[in-house]
Amino acid sequence: MRKLTLSIAETITSAAFEKAAELKLKPLTVAVLDAGGHTIVVKRQDGSSIMRPQIATGKAIGALAVGTGTRWLNANAESRPHFVNALNGVSGGAIVPVPGGVLIRNAEGETLGAVGITGDSSDNDEACAVAGIEAVNLVSDCG
Repeated sequence: MRKLTLSIAETITSAAFEKAAELKLKPLTVAVLDAGGHTIVVKRQDGSSIMRPQIATGKAIGALAVGTGTRWLNANAESRPHFVNALNGVSGGAIVPVPGGVLIRNAEGETLGAVGITGDSSDNDEACAVAGIEAVNLVSDCG
């Protein structure tokens, strides 16, 4: 597979929501972007707060920006805050450097896009992103 389709993005989103229900999480918002950072789908569950679409998208953009999941960005925000601040500056403030942004790769390691999820703890957001990606037999990269 060389690109994400709307159908694949919808399946990722549905599987992420199913994982959230299984874990009894707070309402989530999921953003799926293609490798160029273009939005394929953004869905928010009922009760998800108003800035969640922007946060989910910011997590996915962050993963695409650095070529790995946002767990790496979170670690660097602590150890090299100047780098993450500069990165966020050059992105126009678009990056959210906390776990929950996960790259989507094919079996050959090619980046197809990213999933960003927000609404519960960052670790739970990330777990739902991984579950969504695995549901379509693709490879997740959390960083």
